[in-house]
Amino acid sequence: MTKRSSGILLHITSLPSDFGIGDLGPGAYGFADFLAQTRQSVWQLLPLNPVEVVHGCSPYYSTSAFAGNELLISPEFLVRDGLLKQSELDSRPQFPKDRVDFKKTVSFKKHLLELAYERFKTLESHADFDRFCRYHAGWLDDFSLFTVLRSHFRGKIWAEWPAPLRDRLPGSLEVAAIKLADALNREKFFQYMFHLQWTRLKRYCNLKRIQLLGDIPIYMPYDSADLWIHPDIFKLDEHKKPIAVSGVPPDYFSRTGQLWGHPVYNWTALIQLGYSWWIHRIRHNLALYDRIRIDHFRGFCACWEVPASELTAQNGKWVDTPGIDFFNQLIRIFPCLPVIAEDLGTITADVRELMHQFGFPGMKILEFAFGDDFPASAYMPHNLPKHCVVYTGTHDNDTVRGWFEDPENSLQRLNLYRYLGRKVPVEEIHREMIRMAMMSTADLSIIPMQDILGMGTHARMNQPARKTGNWQWRLCSDQITPETIDMLLEMTHIYERV
Repeated sequence: MTKRSSGILLHITSLPSDFGIGDLGPGAYGFADFLAQTRQSVWQLLPLNPVEVVHGCSPYYSTSAFAGNELLISPEFLVRDGLLKQSELDSRPQFPKDRVDFKKTVSFKKHLLELAYERFKTLESHADFDRFCRYHAGWLDDFSLFTVLRSHFRGKIWAEWPAPLRDRLPGSLEVAAIKLADALNREKFFQYMFHLQWTRLKRYCNLKRIQLLGDIPIYMPYDSADLWIHPDIFKLDEHKKPIAVSGVPPDYFSRTGQLWGHPVYNWTALIQLGYSWWIHRIRHNLALYDRIRIDHFRGFCACWEVPASELTAQNGKWVDTPGIDFFNQLIRIFPCLPVIAEDLGTITADVRELMHQFGFPGMKILEFAFGDDFPASAYMPHNLPKHCVVYTGTHDNDTVRGWFEDPENSLQRLNLYRYLGRKVPVEEIHREMIRMAMMSTADLSIIPMQDILGMGTHARMNQPARKTGNWQWRLCSDQITPETIDMLLEMTHIYERV
């Protein structure tokens, strides 16, 4: 980050759309226009990988580190490309405008994608599709086979498939690929359309001088293509079952910690393999985004390993990981690595040293600034380093208004009043917090869209440790008013983030 700038956090699923979920269609381009109009430089997103209804459609629980979420494919652009008919879109069910009904949306969009694939097969030329498949064969072939086999075995975890397929015996994989050829091509087509629409959107944003900030979850779920393909780089036993799983100890969000349940890495094996899987992952994401945020960055210094039999994260332990060696390898390949480190939670000196050594900015959350350590908190606007990214809150926090209205936050409210020198009406609190972020010395200021709009707890994106009801909030097109535009544009100019 070389100059002061600002941006907005809004996931693609939260965009306006007539098809139950935000997608890569007109709503995304309209939001890019809004960013350009208000002179924002960065659009931060959550992970764009495939999601599953059974896991609440969390973008942090995906079957692939490389594939795209087919639910984000725009039906309107499929019509434009001649792969759907307008009448097929007009028959859509009624969807809520302000929330995502995942079950209803998944059923309808998968139906549309099936229709598009059948029409695609009738086209005379598939040259661009074939080029895409060849270029991405390193992950696409195995991901598609994993997805098709998982469906063929009615959703069984890969470790419960017949042994020849579970263990990826070449002959068995070849036979399966031949038998399931059409289904494999269908999955590849979905990935092709996602990549095509994403590439067009990224180009549009970049032409408007908007950078796309992506998000990389550090871990992968057990039931994912990456675990099936690369079981040796995770801590699994002789039956390919997890020995230890990921989480974090008790913290601000949960008294019993958070048990994520993802298998932890076998860093010894990763070192022996030259970190090849991670290098491939980083290269892939740098092609998708202009910058990347790595979630749970402290896992590159030490990870909280919990025995797989535990029901909470309390009985875990910190296990050292080779972060310095890992990033030395990455820097040799990607000399200017545009990484933002998610350094929230329990951060030790070795994490700070790792970030400093490689020049990675961390995150500062204003909602954390007004607690027991006020006014000495590292999150206070006057204590922020220049080389950081300041947020009012993240997707894991309550909205600013919800945080302010929470009865349990009486101390924070009092400290906030003391800091501002006056009491603030609830309807103004979001503007005051945005102002603090914008006027801070931080190189980059990112504001969640819900805080731009001054929305309450009902608009919260995620509540960690809650298994249902997350990731559903959506922006309605009429919520962005001229007053909102003027407010954001004025602050961007006043605090020299243009």
